[in-house]
Amino acid sequence: QVQVVESGGGLVHSGGSLRLSCAASGRIFSIHAMGWYRQAPGKRRELVAGITSDGITNYADSVKGRFTISRDNAKNTVYLQMNSLKPEDTDVYYCKADITIHTAMLRSDYWGQGTQVTVTS
Repeated sequence: QVQVVESGGGLVHSGGSLRLSCAASGRIFSIHAMGWYRQAPGKRRELVAGITSDGITNYADSVKGRFTISRDNAKNTVYLQMNSLKPEDTDVYYCKADITIHTAMLRSDYWGQGTQVTVTS
């Protein structure tokens, strides 16, 4: 009933930039917090950046000053602008959205399928 789709990943050299997008669609009543996570093979998925419905943001220490999260509530979309990328930022990036759907007003977390970000030195 809800789809969350990321886009914008790719290959970039160290110091470069990428912008990730994540759009939610379907029988959405409201979207609460949205966030970006990343996961390397064999490692736990970790929070990169989050944003509430009111626009309050939080970041992992490793990306503060380099990454910026934003959202467009009219488009049910969250963005992650990534600047000054480093090889250690290489991961699969996932979007998560906390959504209440029309059906019985159920509230759940919905995840996207992930998008690969590769930063070469």
